[in-house]
Amino acid sequence: MDYDLIIIGGGPAGLTAGIYASRARLKTLLLEKNITGGLAATTDKLENYPGFPDGIGGMELLEKIKKQAERFGTEIKEFEEVRDVKPLNKRIEITTVQGEYSALSVIIASGSEPKKLNVPGEEKFRGRGVSYCATCDGPLFGERDVAVVGCGDSGLQEGEYLLKFVKSITFVEFLPHMTAEKILQERFQNRKNTRFLLNHRLISISGSQTVSSILVRDREKGKEEELPVSGLFVYVGLKPNSDFLKDVVELDTSGFVVTNEKMETSIPGIFAAGDIRSKDVRQVSTAVGDGTLAAIAAEKYIQDS
Repeated sequence: MDYDLIIIGGGPAGLTAGIYASRARLKTLLLEKNITGGLAATTDKLENYPGFPDGIGGMELLEKIKKQAERFGTEIKEFEEVRDVKPLNKRIEITTVQGEYSALSVIIASGSEPKKLNVPGEEKFRGRGVSYCATCDGPLFGERDVAVVGCGDSGLQEGEYLLKFVKSITFVEFLPHMTAEKILQERFQNRKNTRFLLNHRLISISGSQTVSSILVRDREKGKEEELPVSGLFVYVGLKPNSDFLKDVVELDTSGFVVTNEKMETSIPGIFAAGDIRSKDVRQVSTAVGDGTLAAIAAEKYIQDS
């Protein structure tokens, strides 16, 4: 089927782009390989998104944005993964698992996913103690000891959520300091059921049917310690969902899409927005801004073509 604009990815950037594109009366299709919402939807509470003084659940916010996009006419197809993007003459061909589509312009908003640790036991125990989503799996670990790897914003935010259920948390951080917002760090200062192992590396994950312990190493002293835990939650950064873009647009050395300030990629008519972009800051608010700029730029490109 032919469209004016196809948006790849249904997170904050993609859905916002849908709102602006549909209001511009562009025939717009949004393709999402899972359910709409992206990583933001797995966050228990967003406290730094403007307009919600008491915070708002990630899923709740993204549902509101989705309804807004649909209200203005964005067609959304979930569980449709894009396999190939091919510029052809004045149109761009999109191939998915289910079929083929064509558009005058494309916005890539495929986002990112949690990085893996790549340590022994991680794959074996994935879904059996190893998790990348506290909101999804936290309630399964009621009154148990768990560990969180990573002391950035995500690690501490999700750790705070886990404390509603678990007995204790040991935080393991590779760096000698935390990188999370100060307000998040302050909330853990007087917690008796949390422990922070800074400047430590996680070496391996062990267990029988499920996780029973992890091995960590002090990077300064070289001392190793085995910690009995029932669960491990991993927050060590993001990996771009860009495998389908190799040899399509310019990517940086980490696989993120290179754009200019207008969200233009190396290929005319193809734009990128949100976490998939090569940039320094990745927040819901910046993704929304990216989606806005990308949709406006795509509209202008279509008008001028």
